[in-house]
Amino acid sequence: MVEPQFARDAVIAHAVYTPEVRHPVEVTSADEAHLVQWLTRRLGAPLKVPTLQALGFRLLGGRLLPGPHSPRAQFMYEDANGHRVTLYVTVFDEGQAPKETAFRSVRDGAVESFYWIEGRQGYAFSAELAPADAMALAHEVYRQLSP
Repeated sequence: MVEPQFARDAVIAHAVYTPEVRHPVEVTSADEAHLVQWLTRRLGAPLKVPTLQALGFRLLGGRLLPGPHSPRAQFMYEDANGHRVTLYVTVFDEGQAPKETAFRSVRDGAVESFYWIEGRQGYAFSAELAPADAMALAHEVYRQLSP
């Protein structure tokens, strides 16, 4: 099975922004309410930001990204050791979401990305962690975002 384009885009965005030292995000977690409101407005659908503190990751913030037909959002988290993980969100136009909605993963080098579609929203959670750790985080994100 070939992963959808948004899952490949998520891996690229993860690789580009997680190494950034000074500018990993556009809006920091200090302005989380503004960040969510801004990205919700830009993507045209309500967004939720999962809480991963119980698993050792705090929200750094997020950014707006370009997509082929509409904007995308990326939220970044970091643990006490400096490991970063990202959640990439896209909102598809009505009837344009890929048909496959199951929770799946794709690996690109050391980065594993877990992706799924919920209604009109596509999510991809990317991490460069031990497989069991990445899976545990991805399942928690999925649990928090699924109705």
